[in-house]
Amino acid sequence: MSYAMEEGPRQHRITVDEYHRMAEVGLLAPDARVELIEGVIIDMAPIESAHGMAVDLFTELLVTAVRGRAIVRAQGAIQLSRWSEPQPDIALLKPRKDRYRGSNPEGGDIFLVVEVSESSLKYDLDTKSRLYARHGVPELWVVDVEGGVLHFFRSRTDLCYVDVSSTSEPGVLQVPSLDATIDLSALFRIG
Repeated sequence: MSYAMEEGPRQHRITVDEYHRMAEVGLLAPDARVELIEGVIIDMAPIESAHGMAVDLFTELLVTAVRGRAIVRAQGAIQLSRWSEPQPDIALLKPRKDRYRGSNPEGGDIFLVVEVSESSLKYDLDTKSRLYARHGVPELWVVDVEGGVLHFFRSRTDLCYVDVSSTSEPGVLQVPSLDATIDLSALFRIG
């Protein structure tokens, strides 16, 4: 008996629970730079100095701007579905008494995600933006470190963001869903 693969071989996706179990038993190194996207383990590039600077700047500015009104999570996991647990560079979270100790935040717990891109720009602009939109993240900012451009993704549908724009001079920006602003005028001039 033969089995014809009309659409190619089937992939075996893993769940977030299986992904965590792989880490628990040592199949993933404790310091592995990976994330789970749609059931596939994705290798993340090492953090270069310009990437680190942008994450540090955003973290510092957001912590100051939203103190007491939101939680700033830097390079931590968020669970978007049974199949996806990305680790965005910054996630601005709705306050919760337990600070998400019992479970990772989900799409509805998030005000804003910031992805800083050096080698992953196309992936962040395409795959990750659609993933975040589908799972309820209201706004995404993608920092193109090499190109000196900040991309904005707003007004989500179940498939994508419909308000997409960019700037090389970000200036003072409104923090989504909060009465707060951050001044990113120096973002592409540092160094």
